[in-house]
Amino acid sequence: MLFKDIPGLEEIKTQLIQAVKNNQIAHAQLFLSKNGGANLPLALAYASYINCEQPLENDSCGSCASCSKNDKIIHPDVHFVYPVSSTKNITGKDVISTNFLKEWRDFLLNNPYGNVNQWTMAFGGENKQVNISKEESRQIIKRLSLKAFEGKYKVMIIWLPEYMNGASANAILKILEEPPERTIFLLVCNDDEQLLTTILSRTQIVKIRQFDDNEMMQLLIEQLEVDATKAERLAHLADGDLDEAMILIEGSEEDNHDLFRSWMRLCFTHDFTNMVEMAETFHKSGKVVQRSLLQYGLSMMRESLLATAGATEMHRIQGEEEKFIENFSKVMTFEKVENFNNLINDALYHLERNANAKITFMNLSLQIARFIK
Repeated sequence: MLFKDIPGLEEIKTQLIQAVKNNQIAHAQLFLSKNGGANLPLALAYASYINCEQPLENDSCGSCASCSKNDKIIHPDVHFVYPVSSTKNITGKDVISTNFLKEWRDFLLNNPYGNVNQWTMAFGGENKQVNISKEESRQIIKRLSLKAFEGKYKVMIIWLPEYMNGASANAILKILEEPPERTIFLLVCNDDEQLLTTILSRTQIVKIRQFDDNEMMQLLIEQLEVDATKAERLAHLADGDLDEAMILIEGSEEDNHDLFRSWMRLCFTHDFTNMVEMAETFHKSGKVVQRSLLQYGLSMMRESLLATAGATEMHRIQGEEEKFIENFSKVMTFEKVENFNNLINDALYHLERNANAKITFMNLSLQIARFIK
């Protein structure tokens, strides 16, 4: 991963590059962004630049031995730790990052912007709760006790350190504060409120904003081969969250709008018979369509909130969607929007953990029907 592979975010890239040029690399840095942000790709690009043998003015060269190995996720001085869980073949003390390295490489190479749920599905642990264990902390200390093989620095990338429990986090405090010579920690975090304050106090925080619409469009068009018109609409709906954009890509926008509009009408009229039929259809539609519809619902809740507040100039929709929101917002209040948003988020959470789709959708519909009138 090179900096040029990441659209926009020029101010963050410049900050990181200047730190290397000025020999002011902090030994422990926390790359912080919301879900769907570019903190992991930036950490990968930064790790490449740090050890590049022929760095350019604004990026790694991409062709030296170090860059070639980083590109394939096989550099011997770049280590990874990430949340995992037991699987059919890996249990007990063997549940550590190094035993999932093949799956991790495939995951990064195919989707460096992926989230924890996609990663869990990639390594086959979708029915288990992932974490970073105390045994993993012991492995961190063990791996960093060795000298660098060939790079200028040893780099330890910890993806989602918020999944460390108290024991595992406390176990790395000393090495995080006083790492071996020429060792750099890059913690890639989406929720700093879940981190121990003792971890936060030992890191330099690099806050990474979400993509703006133009940057999102560029990424969707150039890397995901989405046509320009659709990319513009997705960028507006996703509001900087690449996770959300990718979920919406998987479904049909037109189908999502028609389904969501029909669903809300059933809830408003308390048409329970057709709600049951729709729940059955939802159950048979598959996870991609299910997630796409609910994610679309969250986007519509955001637009409803703007309409309810009278801030229609901030709408990110147009055409039929805008007409629907104009009418839908007439029966909405701030409290209803908040409740709907929480209910849909809860449903997504349960679906991603293999809850029964029919029961989840029916329960969600009944609760929305209760709140909507």
